[in-house]
Amino acid sequence: MLDTASRFSDLPAAPGVGYKAQHFDAICKDAGPVAWIEVHAENYMGAGGRPLAQLRALSERFALSIHGVGLSIGGEEPLDPDHLARLQHLLKWSQPASFSEHLAWSTHGAEFLNDLLPLPYTNDTLSRVANHIDEVQERLQRPMLLENPSSYLAFAESTWSETDFLAELVRRTGCGLLLDVNNVFISATNLGLSAQAYLDAFPLHAVGEIHVGGHDAQTDDHGAPLLIDSHGKPVIDPVWALLDRVLARGGPRPVLVEWDTDVPDWSVLRAEAERAATALALVT
Repeated sequence: MLDTASRFSDLPAAPGVGYKAQHFDAICKDAGPVAWIEVHAENYMGAGGRPLAQLRALSERFALSIHGVGLSIGGEEPLDPDHLARLQHLLKWSQPASFSEHLAWSTHGAEFLNDLLPLPYTNDTLSRVANHIDEVQERLQRPMLLENPSSYLAFAESTWSETDFLAELVRRTGCGLLLDVNNVFISATNLGLSAQAYLDAFPLHAVGEIHVGGHDAQTDDHGAPLLIDSHGKPVIDPVWALLDRVLARGGPRPVLVEWDTDVPDWSVLRAEAERAATALALVT
């Protein structure tokens, strides 16, 4: 197990945004309250070009968070050594303040599935995920943050609650957590659970980063509400309220606004970051 300090990231307790290339000029001219940016690791694993040049330029002005979507931490197969090597190279030159991945799987044999798929919370899954986290942290020589998923179903075979499962991973591996508040709202709505009770049980001491974002609201075949984690709309008031609850209990943390589809003009995303700044100001 990698020996980690109590601090799980070096990001400032301030608003951040998921960076999109169309915002490069605008964010350089007027970042507003944004103190850090987050990018998906897999978009920056190439050998050069404009994306890497922009990222290098931004890293001189903003703290940087690298967010992985392709490691398949929960997969049954061994981690892909080539993917891990590319990730190691990216983190070596970019020196981000934080690295995170998802509690999910996306590989089956030689196939990569372009999705973040759920896991049953069992002892076998716990051991496999812990071993993969240990491998990643030893290879990267840094603690990683693990993000709670957005859920659309629950496994009958699960013997751990999600919050206890995450807390045990922290205990076993020394990793930190990325708390996605929008994912909590989605999962609670879809599974008929209490988002407040989930957050009250969440191990906030291990949280190095918080996410908020938008989602799509639908209904299932029985007319029950079904929320989809789309990252394509503004953050809704109930999610902001959950963020307030988290910050009141755990204190100020880095808060990221995610917006990955139907990306708006920078002014819209900047306004969302300003609202995050207001939430943080109440507990600073």
